Amino acid sequence: MSDNRKKILEMLESKKITVEEAMKLLGAIDRGAMPPSDIPSENLASRLSRKIKYLRVLVDNPDGHNGETGRVNVRVPVSLIRAGMKFTSLIPHEAGDQVEQELRKRGININVKNFTDEDIDELIESLAELEVDVDGGQGKVRVFAE
Repeated sequence: MSDNRKKILEMLESKKITVEEAMKLLGAIDRGAMPPSDIPSENLASRLSRKIKYLRVLVDNPDGHNGETGRVNVRVPVSLIRAGMKFTSLIPHEAGDQVEQELRKRGININVKNFTDEDIDELIESLAELEVDVDGGQGKVRVFAE
């Protein structure tokens, strides 16, 4: 059993998280959304219990352009994502079909015209499990929800 699984079960046993939160965390591990590294229990529990306000992208490139350190720090409000998702209802029928067809070609089977508020909420909740770290040797990129 992985360390993360043990931590989740221990947090459940000590009532630090609910059964529903434990199921989400275990599901995230099964999908590979959580790194197998050691995560402090407080951090692990808070990832699902908090309300997500921002999607954050941090880029750090110590060997930037002309020898200058390059940094990018972007915070996208989740409310903007929510509003953008609702705009899909304004897409003309023909254009929506073309978008879906192109997405399917790329392996994404989604109906952009029929997003419900529940779908949007589920998408935003799944961002709690999102954390991407890329270390390319010359710089780092982090994408996470906060």
